[in-house]
Amino acid sequence: MLIASVISPSGAASPEEPPPKANGPGNGAADSHHEIIVSVRDQQLLFKTDGRNEALYPVSTSKFGIGDRLGSYATPLGKLFVRAKIGTGLPLGSVFKSRRPTGEILKPNAPGRDPIVTRILWLEGAEPGNRNAYNRGIYIHGTPQENLLGRPASFGCIRMRSVDVAALCDRISTGAVVRIIPDHLPEHRGFGGFLNPHSLVAANTRTPEPPGEQEAE
Repeated sequence: MLIASVISPSGAASPEEPPPKANGPGNGAADSHHEIIVSVRDQQLLFKTDGRNEALYPVSTSKFGIGDRLGSYATPLGKLFVRAKIGTGLPLGSVFKSRRPTGEILKPNAPGRDPIVTRILWLEGAEPGNRNAYNRGIYIHGTPQENLLGRPASFGCIRMRSVDVAALCDRISTGAVVRIIPDHLPEHRGFGGFLNPHSLVAANTRTPEPPGEQEAE
């Protein structure tokens, strides 16, 4: 489970100290070159640059289904924006508590642990059907439970491998469009495996320390 005292089981952190909207939708410069499409049906995230398919990643959306009702633990659908990027440059596997790094680093699939790790892309809804997303704390974020990716497993957020979310965070800026759809990706039948999920490499990151050097929770 996620860190319950500060971040609810949905990954819905309380929105204290919200980031400014200066670079958000309708508030100055926004990232118009990149688009993220998340398919609930496929449990995949498609990253596009200037309309070109660039990378395809496995993800996990909510095991409670889709929706935006407060307290539902569901993943909202529709058009959203990246309101804030948190954790750029931190080591892969860095654990967050209330959106702040604790200094602990987890290896992928660390037993018995399910915190938010590596990066946080905090999403803001752009439609009536996802207007609660920001206050619910809906993120795209890293998970240590990488073995569960490819099937619904989250409490509302969109989970990714640490290496993948770090690379994605490096490439986009705030204001980038995120579309969460219930069906297959539009080009789902035409991929044929040509997209390289590791074509994007995160900059300024370090691999987790050996287990003996990690601090226990």
